Amino acid sequence: MNTLLDLSDRLYLDVADFAHATPHWFQWLAEVWTEAGLLLFGALFLAGWWRSREGSSRAMALALLAPLATAFGYVVSESLKSLVDEDRPCRAVLGAPDPLVACPPYGDWSFPSNHSAIAGAAAIALALSWRGIVWLTVPMALLMAFSRIFVGVHYPHDVTVGLFLGGLVAFLVMRAAVRPVGALVETARSSRSSAVVWCAGRGPRAHAPARAEDPPRARHGAY
Repeated sequence: MNTLLDLSDRLYLDVADFAHATPHWFQWLAEVWTEAGLLLFGALFLAGWWRSREGSSRAMALALLAPLATAFGYVVSESLKSLVDEDRPCRAVLGAPDPLVACPPYGDWSFPSNHSAIAGAAAIALALSWRGIVWLTVPMALLMAFSRIFVGVHYPHDVTVGLFLGGLVAFLVMRAAVRPVGALVETARSSRSSAVVWCAGRGPRAHAPARAEDPPRARHGAY
C-alpha cells in the first residue's frame, strides 16, 4: 500500500512540474475546465432529457435518472471522503510547487476526488441514456480527473478511485431504477396535466403517422 502511495506522490510531482512548464494560456484553460466541465455535463443532461421527450418511456426514464445517478455518485464519494482524512497534496507533498488554484482548507479532505466521482458518474449515466455519446463523455471525465491533478489539488489515486466509484454507483442506480421510473413516465404521459405531459414528453406515439382509412366501398345498385 505504501508503495502505491509513494508512486502516487511521484506522479503528482511529475504532473505538477509539467503543469508549471506549460504556457499560461494552457494553465488558464485547465483552471477553467476543472470547474466548467461540470456545467457542460449539466448541459448534456438537459439535452438528453429534451431529445428523449419523443422517445420511449425507457429512454425518458434513463434520461431522468442520469442526473440523479450522478448525484448518488457524489453522495457516496463525499461519504467516503468524510471517513478518510487524507490531506491535500498541495500541503502534504514535500517539495511540491504551488498549486495553480488555491489549496482547499484543512478539513476539506482529498480522497476520493468528488469532481472525478461526479465526472465518472455523469459519463456512465449519459452513456447509458444516450447511445453513442460515450465517445464524448468518457474523454470529458478523464480530462476532468486529470485537471484536478494538473491544478495541484488531488493525488492520482484520488481521481482514479473517484472515477471508478462514481461510474459504478451511476451504473447500479441506472440499472436498478430504470423499470420503476419508466412506469412513472408512462403514468405521467397519460396525465391530464399539460405541464406534466410536457415534462415527460408525449413519446413516439404522438408522432406516429395516422393509419390510412379504408377507401369507401362502391354502393351496390348504383346507376
